[in-house]
Amino acid sequence: MQTFIENIPKAELHVHLEGTLEPELSFSLAKKNSVTLAYDTPEALVAAYDFHDLPSFLSIYYAGMSVLIDEDDFYQLTYAYLSKARSQEIVYAELFFDPQAHTTRGVDFETVITGIHKAQLDAEKNLGIKSQLILCFLRDMSAESAMQHLTLAEPYLDWLVGVGLDSDERNNPPIKFAEVFAKAKTMGLKLTMHCDVNQLNTQTHIEQCLNTIEVDRIDHGINSLESDELCQLIKDKELGLTVCPVSNRFVVQSLTSDEIHSMLEKEMLVTINSDDPAYFRAYLNENFLELQKEGQFSQAQITTMVENAFKVAWLDDETKNGYLGQIESYTKQYQ
Repeated sequence: MQTFIENIPKAELHVHLEGTLEPELSFSLAKKNSVTLAYDTPEALVAAYDFHDLPSFLSIYYAGMSVLIDEDDFYQLTYAYLSKARSQEIVYAELFFDPQAHTTRGVDFETVITGIHKAQLDAEKNLGIKSQLILCFLRDMSAESAMQHLTLAEPYLDWLVGVGLDSDERNNPPIKFAEVFAKAKTMGLKLTMHCDVNQLNTQTHIEQCLNTIEVDRIDHGINSLESDELCQLIKDKELGLTVCPVSNRFVVQSLTSDEIHSMLEKEMLVTINSDDPAYFRAYLNENFLELQKEGQFSQAQITTMVENAFKVAWLDDETKNGYLGQIESYTKQYQ
């Protein structure tokens, strides 16, 4: 099963570029940019990753971004993730980035997106991994700030596939950003939003995503299982759910394998992803492997989740079918 998981061609749809900042790269960039970190060694930094809920994670997460300053920093960050992803047989990735977390530190939007885009081009050319970029708004900042950053993104629309919503969900419902997402939709961008596990008013937030914002996908979304109506609506709309088992374990002390089994039984389009792999110490293969150990998923179930990721990816049908054909060829050797 480990060999099967490690080598099947995969897509990742829920990974935050800033969450792929490994401690070694963090220290290297800190030295280059004369940034003082709160820890003396990469090992000490990892030891500080003691998360028990979303806010405790976010406080360390945002502090870690201070080393990202110039275009090459964002290039290195992105290329390092795409290299790691390709080594895990990820052939396609949709990448989140949080421009507000950088512009508020005085880093230009152009600096951020240009560094990322150049790395995407080089990784596709050199490594054979295709990727697309999703601009995420920080929901604990204002809707006005989100709109300003959507405006900043207009010259780079060809470099973006969609917009998302992340950060602290408490008292920051999807409807707060309805106008921003409506405008993004008119610009031809796809829409997704985080509905993190066991957050306050989570079912209301999921309902707003579905009926008010009319998203194309939901990130996390585990709590939809508490409502047959929400589950049916997600199925009717054929929306993907990007679940992140290892990060779930930090927040709810479970890989949510029972819930993922339920989603599969309901034929919901559940996908597996790594979220913030440098912080949770698990990339996509580790997420699949940990999940399989806890939930005893079969090869057929693993294959379904891998296929789901390509089915709900923001790609044209011809490209999707090409990737699905790779999976079919791969799984034949195990039949």
